[in-house]
Amino acid sequence: MTNRIRPFLKWAGGKFKLSHWISQHLPLGSRLIEPFVGAGAIFLNSSFDHYLLSDCNPDLINLYECLQKEGVPFIDFCQSFFTVANNTVKRYYHLRQRFNCSTDLHEKAALFLYLNRHCFNGLCRYNNKGHFNVPMGEYTRPYFPYNEMHAFHEKAQRAIFSCEDFTSIMRKACAEDVIYCDPPYYPLSNSASFTRYHLSDFTLDKQIVLADLCTELQQKGMRIIVSNHAIPETRRLYKQAKKLVFCDVQRTISATGHQRATVKELLALYL
Repeated sequence: MTNRIRPFLKWAGGKFKLSHWISQHLPLGSRLIEPFVGAGAIFLNSSFDHYLLSDCNPDLINLYECLQKEGVPFIDFCQSFFTVANNTVKRYYHLRQRFNCSTDLHEKAALFLYLNRHCFNGLCRYNNKGHFNVPMGEYTRPYFPYNEMHAFHEKAQRAIFSCEDFTSIMRKACAEDVIYCDPPYYPLSNSASFTRYHLSDFTLDKQIVLADLCTELQQKGMRIIVSNHAIPETRRLYKQAKKLVFCDVQRTISATGHQRATVKELLALYL
């Protein structure tokens, strides 16, 4: 795939750089199911007739549905928040509070994009009350992804979006479907774990539930691919997969972005 489509959201663990590699391993099917859609890099850079895209974050799914249904008028509304006046600390925290208190789903979707592009490192994090609490980043002129949103809107006409638990979404699969799972990754260490970007943690127990469900569905003829860190724990976790394939990835390991390390990722192929 030569002309890759870049997601319009910043997203920790996003798969844009790996989308070509991952897509090479996706089998043919009529529909792609993603229980952890995130920024949607694989959705955007794959060729299926239909898509079922889910995530546990209702703000993310609300944004996608607004963009899917409204297109250009919604994109223009989102762009209205990307002004010099709104790129100040005072305005950022005012709009963050407005987002956290809003019951207007249209406004909330646009503000979610504003926060994603103005907050520190594009992180998505909530406190125990469900309030977005990432501090402001330092960007001279935050980028507004006009073209990327257009591309997403067009591709989304073939998609259904849902905010459900991964187990319920995966159990909706049929024989003609392909499932791609990109869960919060197994932590490399006890101090390097961030698995919560809404109200529930993706615990190690859920890692096991996911692996067991992949084995169960594989035995029923379903085809599933799972991404994760390539570490001893995940090699054991996915030992029932038909095959494990690996890729070296450069990843930022400091807040400044100056320090990078090469880490190995795996795909567990339940095919």
